[in-house]
Amino acid sequence: MIQLLTPTNWKSYQLIDTGHFEKLEKFGDVILSRPEPQAIWDKSLSDSEWKKMTYARFERDLVNPDKGLWKTVKPLPSPWTIPYHYAKLHLHFKLGLSSFKHVGIFPEQAANWDYIYDSINRLSTPQPRFLNLFAYTGAASIAALAAGAQVTHVDSIKQVITWARENMELNKLNGIRWIVEDAMKFVKREAKRGNTYHGIILDPPAYGRGPNGEKWILEDNIRELLKTCQQLLDPTHHFLILNIYSLGFSTLIIENLMRDCFGKTPQKESGELYIEDSHRKRLPLGIFYRFRK
Repeated sequence: MIQLLTPTNWKSYQLIDTGHFEKLEKFGDVILSRPEPQAIWDKSLSDSEWKKMTYARFERDLVNPDKGLWKTVKPLPSPWTIPYHYAKLHLHFKLGLSSFKHVGIFPEQAANWDYIYDSINRLSTPQPRFLNLFAYTGAASIAALAAGAQVTHVDSIKQVITWARENMELNKLNGIRWIVEDAMKFVKREAKRGNTYHGIILDPPAYGRGPNGEKWILEDNIRELLKTCQQLLDPTHHFLILNIYSLGFSTLIIENLMRDCFGKTPQKESGELYIEDSHRKRLPLGIFYRFRK
């Protein structure tokens, strides 16, 4: 059954409004306006109301639409952090304005942080091994570390690994294994060495480049990557989470792909991630597939 999954434990984040290819979000006390290609409907609030509330607005570069500039209207706190709590998981994350419109976390992924925390706590293995691929600023890595896992964090960009390290230190934790490398190269090497993990999360982009110019195209490379990840799962107890944010993919495509790569998966869940704004419009924010044994 295809599911709709939304985080339920945010106290310091709110999606205020969506529409006209934008979203208005509140991170703590800071309200931001960012582009959102799937918000094709009308806004519920007026443009003047958006403008009055907004601390900073991201405007796309007309030459390179993947980048842009933030126009800051009101001062932002420094340092700027946001807390997240679930069960005995108490985390803080550093926020900032990046040239790619991101701010350091993807709020919809909190549903997967909870799943990681619960899955690791279900394991009887002391210090289970956890792998985070395309790991960005490391929220999933921090959640796994806080749950007691040995964490390997892989990303191709040094700057975001530095950000992830700051998140680890902000939470007074240590011990993450940091890897600046192309994800495909890393998993192939791990498979060749016979290394295994009890948990894996991967959140691959539609396209990208590795640190040495390695080319990543989701449609071309995802199957090979998943096939290799299948070799890395501990044969006795494991879990895996796949996130995809690409308009060209659907839940049915992912279900067929995962069946092809993993066969019949136990306790599997798949569907769309979303967050509902204050006016009851549900904004889709990618698709997911996860299972555990």
